[in-house]
Amino acid sequence: MTRRRLQWLTGGAIITGLIIAIFTLNIPILFYPNLPHVSFFAHSFFILLMGAVFCLFRVMRGPTAPDRIVAIDIMGILIVGFCAIIGIPTGRLWYIDIGIAWALQSFISTLALSKYLEGKDLDE
Repeated sequence: MTRRRLQWLTGGAIITGLIIAIFTLNIPILFYPNLPHVSFFAHSFFILLMGAVFCLFRVMRGPTAPDRIVAIDIMGILIVGFCAIIGIPTGRLWYIDIGIAWALQSFISTLALSKYLEGKDLDE
């Protein structure tokens, strides 16, 4: 078995184990325990947190600059998800506004970084 296939199998086993652990372990409630569907929001929060850890790993270890840019872009998407997870159960819509502003900023910064890596000016 090649080294790459072994890495994929190991990573898949770790991700599967973490997802099973998230859904089987009792996760402490981080925010308002008397809201409906709190368990869903707590599990969603920890799944997004797990994705953020993997993205940070790719940012630190990414072999190329485009890999790091994609990981940072995914982190922006995860932050929008965190804003939704916090905004929906609390009923405070300004979290959603922060998420929308973050998504726009993340998109523009990804475009600027990709232009920079191509060696082009921003107005081309």
